[in-house]
Amino acid sequence: MILFPAIDLKDGQCVRLKLGDMDQATVYNPDPAAQARAFEEQGFEWLHVVDLNGAFAGETVNGAAVDAILKATKNPVQLGGGIRTLEHIERWLGRGLKRVILGTVAVRNPALVIEACRKFPGRVAVGIDAKGGRVAVEGWAEASELGVIELARKFEGAGVAAIIYTDIDRDGILTGINWASTLELADAVTIPVIASGGLASMDDIRRMTAPDAWKLEGAISGRALYDGRIDPKEALALIREARKGMVR
Repeated sequence: MILFPAIDLKDGQCVRLKLGDMDQATVYNPDPAAQARAFEEQGFEWLHVVDLNGAFAGETVNGAAVDAILKATKNPVQLGGGIRTLEHIERWLGRGLKRVILGTVAVRNPALVIEACRKFPGRVAVGIDAKGGRVAVEGWAEASELGVIELARKFEGAGVAAIIYTDIDRDGILTGINWASTLELADAVTIPVIASGGLASMDDIRRMTAPDAWKLEGAISGRALYDGRIDPKEALALIREARKGMVR
């Protein structure tokens, strides 16, 4: 059970979007490396990073900011946004990422995801972003006809490290994680699932530590951390207590 603090990168800055809209970006820190250090000092164990410009461009745009983050923290980092080829994957893993997150390419070219998992075992995650129950691609700009569980099941047995499931309809608006659909997905596949989109308060932290959510690898928090709606010390203490229950 891991709480992943999020750094979303737009034009080299640490921002949060509302409902995935690039025109509704709030800058929280102009120095993403400093933000990465702050999260480590607060006790977080992982870092979730998204290259928002890259997600739309189909290639890395905020590479310099990601490199600075990797130098600034000892925590493992997972990165999504614009990673579409084996060359992209190999380059980023070689630069110090713990794992890459493949989103659009998981829909467009699932065979590439399977090949990447074979070549880089344990270091490839799949990002499934959904709007109205359907998978969205190209930085959430396009909707596909694929259902969430339908896509996830394509990767059963392939060695995917985790599925990061984001409910776009809740992202950045602090309405709470869509626990029903997230847990439904976790029940439908054996791949670990990470909840994302809408984590709003300590109530969500308490919900993620409930026994029926122990099947999740964890959850991602962005705006609620930056706005102070979640107290890092209290949240991490709750998660530590939940972990004790898991191993009993």
